[in-house]
Amino acid sequence: MRAITSLHLRIAALSILIGVALGIFGAVRSGSILIALGTGLVALAQWGKSSGRRRVIECYFPLTLAGVLFALALALPKGL
Repeated sequence: MRAITSLHLRIAALSILIGVALGIFGAVRSGSILIALGTGLVALAQWGKSSGRRRVIECYFPLTLAGVLFALALALPKGL
């Protein structure tokens, strides 16, 4: 697996900001998808940085939240 670089984290942060802006201006579905992708990438970047004993909740909870947000965004009706 390739390492997640600082460029990837910048792209993730930009994706989250654009997603929030799209959500504010009415494109909730597209905004939610961008937020989910950005937060998923940030969660993956943090996964390898934990030192010592890793707890399951710290590893899987952020990824689960991003996945659920992505699924919810796909399930939204097209009018929103």
